[in-house]
Amino acid sequence: MATATQDAVLGGAVDLAREAALELAEHPQDVGEHLGYTVDADRLVSHRFACTAKGYRGWVWTVTLSRVPRARRATVCEAVLLPGDDAVLAPAWVPWDERLRPGDVGPGDVLPFRADDPRLEPGFTPTGDPEVDDVAIGELALARNRVLSPVGIAEAAERWYRSKQGPASAGSVASAEPCMTCGFLVPLQGALGTVFGVCVNAWSPDDGKVVALEHGCGAHSETDVEPRPSEWPDVPVARELDVLPTAEVVGGGSAGGDAAEPAVVVEATVEQVTVEVEVLAGQDDAGAAGDAGAAGDAGAAGDAGAAEDAGAQDAGTEDAVVADAAVDAPAEDEPRS
Repeated sequence: MATATQDAVLGGAVDLAREAALELAEHPQDVGEHLGYTVDADRLVSHRFACTAKGYRGWVWTVTLSRVPRARRATVCEAVLLPGDDAVLAPAWVPWDERLRPGDVGPGDVLPFRADDPRLEPGFTPTGDPEVDDVAIGELALARNRVLSPVGIAEAAERWYRSKQGPASAGSVASAEPCMTCGFLVPLQGALGTVFGVCVNAWSPDDGKVVALEHGCGAHSETDVEPRPSEWPDVPVARELDVLPTAEVVGGGSAGGDAAEPAVVVEATVEQVTVEVEVLAGQDDAGAAGDAGAAGDAGAAGDAGAAEDAGAQDAGTEDAVVADAAVDAPAEDEPRS
């Protein structure tokens, strides 16, 4: 095979190659300096120009020229933008089903079927023997097309053991007892049950999650907090209650309703108030009868001033009765007759 030789015609057609690169570039300033050319074959040369466009560091404009035998004129074959040795390239394309990671699948997403998944192996096929089938289907739950393979079991065990529900988490290290002694642990069946269980404690941060038997938390069913003395001072509680006197306002406005007379405040104990209520109840009935008679006499005589004087006299009588009741009432410590 003959080796390609230098071609002076094609090698000197730099301006022709630049014009082809300018037609391909979006902006004229995106085509930089001439970086040289390479001889691809006889009468076939590729000129290279630096690409100065933003985001294309290390890329070069490549224009390929050729000529027919014994011709002195170059012709443009193609012009492309190719990455150089130090060009920034996108990572190699990976199918989407291989790019997925745990947690990427959302509602409505469906993973493609993998017939050769190493984590699974063919399930149990009924044999017709009741003893064998009952154990495989009823106890081991193998009546499925595929079940976990040893590889799948080992991957799950390692992933769970290294998670936050494993024995190395901060909560597990600080716990007093492991999950294997907790009453809220439901063990798993099969090989995974020798290392893991499910937490069903509503107060635990791991409720509803698979936890290692060596895991632990502060919601253990058999642990308790150490009693500590109260930080509040010990204040003695009063055993005797002091009975304070109560105050009652007796009195009101005048019978005519013109100007309010000063109210009489009577202070007494509970026993005194009882006596006063009884005295006042009888006196109110007598006062009401007297007021009615005085009002009748005043109406017959047609003297409005007599009615006002009668009302004032009644109010004074009521105040005197209240004062006499307060004086005659027995003291709190003295027995009542």
